[in-house]
Amino acid sequence: MTTVEEDKAGLVLLDFWVSPFGQRCRIALAEKGIEYEYREEDLVNKGELLLRSNPVHKKIPVLLHHGRPVCESLVILDYLDEAFPDTPRLLPAPAYARARARFWADYVDKKVYECGSRLWKLKGELKAQARAEMVEILRTLEAELGDKDWFGGDSFGLVDVALAPFTAWFYSYEKYGEFSVDKVCPGLAAWARRCGERDSVAKHLTPPEKVYAFIDVLKKKYGVE
Repeated sequence: MTTVEEDKAGLVLLDFWVSPFGQRCRIALAEKGIEYEYREEDLVNKGELLLRSNPVHKKIPVLLHHGRPVCESLVILDYLDEAFPDTPRLLPAPAYARARARFWADYVDKKVYECGSRLWKLKGELKAQARAEMVEILRTLEAELGDKDWFGGDSFGLVDVALAPFTAWFYSYEKYGEFSVDKVCPGLAAWARRCGERDSVAKHLTPPEKVYAFIDVLKKKYGVE
């Protein structure tokens, strides 16, 4: 049964301040102009509502819509398009274009965060391998972007929303990987700046220096020197 608290504005987002996956949802909700209640979660001592809402992965983000949970950030973005069809859409209308957008959003999902984590966790040759892989990932994304303003063309869409939160992590990737996004991927760097000029993105991104400080906390947690 839906509680009064969960039913506020119809939508509740269970999230964590620095999570790029949660930020995707916040950006999408802002782009669509949808009101919701934000609820910060303690990921060390996970709350009963989070554990009940996502019993399989026990992770944020979770979107509660009238008490019914939708889990995983890309699934949530899809859901927002379908549940609120009168709002600006993240996915294009043609079936092939939608499939292509989903492919690249999935590429971001599987590649960027995992590789970025290896940059600050590893040393020596393994770290050098992670650096080379990160540069390859970013160049692959830049090639898909091409000379377009946004990954979908003229409209800020699914792939942009999926990747935009990681622009706040570029600074840390550069520091630990000892490379410059501006130098290796100038087109992608310009895209990142365009993202930062959008209210929906600027309002919800964590400042890069705070991301860097958060990674330092993670390093201490995992015993990484």
